[in-house]
Amino acid sequence: MARIRQTAIVGTAALAVLAAGVAPAYAAGTTIRRGSATAAAYSGNVQASLLGTATVSSSIGSGSCSQSTMNGSINSDGSALNVSSATFTGTGGGPCSGSTSSTITAQNLPWTGGNVTFDAAHTGGRDATVTIANFKVKAVVDIFGGITCVFGGNLTANGYNGTNASRPVTTSSDAQVGVKNATVSKQSGSSFLCPSTATVTATYALRGESVAGSGTYNQALYVTS
Repeated sequence: MARIRQTAIVGTAALAVLAAGVAPAYAAGTTIRRGSATAAAYSGNVQASLLGTATVSSSIGSGSCSQSTMNGSINSDGSALNVSSATFTGTGGGPCSGSTSSTITAQNLPWTGGNVTFDAAHTGGRDATVTIANFKVKAVVDIFGGITCVFGGNLTANGYNGTNASRPVTTSSDAQVGVKNATVSKQSGSSFLCPSTATVTATYALRGESVAGSGTYNQALYVTS
């Protein structure tokens, strides 16, 4: 039984991906720019790509996803973050790993109401806060015909510019969103075997489009006041 419940937690790894989307609690004085503090403001499509591994842990086990991408859009003042698509997989595009495999799918897209807020105090070395609102994911664990776990809610992460020495992945010069030991909760529709809470850790690289609507995410982003 403990082993079965341990595998169920793998589904929450998707939340780590979500946390790296783009968005925190909006406040006046936030501007998303094209790659530097003095560049033109940026508004439009954005993409968040997982750097490394998204991990999930709880008192009954852990699991991880090695690949994840989220697409959406944001306003230049950091408001109106909408996530239109989100994928979470393991190595080679297969299921996320754990004691058994887990297939994770996004639910109730688009996720709306998120935003990015510049942090003038640079708390903990960050440049902004990032909030993903109204997300929801389902994980089907490959055991006993499939055990379903549903997780969702709002998640706030730290945002870092690509020049910030405190960014989580210093080998990447992209803007980043980092989630560390954030708590997520089980939602209705879950099996009783699923954990009620878990913690997630993940980092995502954020980019925009240099040509609006091109679908090519090669534009560096930068958050200022």
